[in-house]
Amino acid sequence: MPSSFASQTYTARAAGFANDLAVQLLKLMDRKKTNLSIAADVTSKAELLQLADLLGPYICVFKTHIDILDDYDSSVPEALTALAEKHDFLIFEDRKFADIGSTVKAQYQSGVYKIASWAHITNAHPIPGEGIVHGLKEVGLPLKRGLLLLAEMSSKGTLAQGKYSMDTLAMAARNRDFVFGFIGQRRLPLDEPEKEDFLYLTPGVSMAQSGDSLGQQYRSPEQVVLESGCDVIIVGRAIYGAADPVAEAKKYQEAGWNAYLQRTRRA
Repeated sequence: MPSSFASQTYTARAAGFANDLAVQLLKLMDRKKTNLSIAADVTSKAELLQLADLLGPYICVFKTHIDILDDYDSSVPEALTALAEKHDFLIFEDRKFADIGSTVKAQYQSGVYKIASWAHITNAHPIPGEGIVHGLKEVGLPLKRGLLLLAEMSSKGTLAQGKYSMDTLAMAARNRDFVFGFIGQRRLPLDEPEKEDFLYLTPGVSMAQSGDSLGQQYRSPEQVVLESGCDVIIVGRAIYGAADPVAEAKKYQEAGWNAYLQRTRRA
């Protein structure tokens, strides 16, 4: 295992985080016995909210791409927030900010979507430099939000690897009050691994296929949680595209949770 943190329970790890949102998420996962996030990549608000209500009991995080909704209006965040409270999950807007600090600050705070006002979690590419973190932090930290950096991606041919990933880790370590983790495929080593804990949320999880025609590469919950030491499995089409999304969500919840239990018990 790349880090001893991965062998501890989520709740035990919560004490090591400076970010309030991370503490909330870690305790939520143990409370609900789930490390499943649904990636709701749908294009209508009715379907988005239906999925949140239907799958909310089985997930810890509901991941959105709010800008692909064909019929978005200001009622969507309000309804989604109510469902998050009803079912005890966090909202993750997968915005992948990738601009200079002043621009992302405005994108996060203002405009049509006003992401910071409703999304507990968002994420960013570190490629513009540390200013992107500082710009987002000025908006998100007072609202007790949390930021994930994209250390790695699950698509074939990604450039987010090697030194890029390690520089992303260093950037996160300097901003632990706001950056609480990564989108990544494996738990990465730090210079002082026993002093820095981060959460890893991993997309590209499927028990049915190994890839798609557009370069997505899939791994099983066991590979992600047990072998790679990551914390949250992000599942999309395999659940919401199934004939019975609830039954499929339960299957992934059980698989992800069992992998976590194996990981913590075998230490």
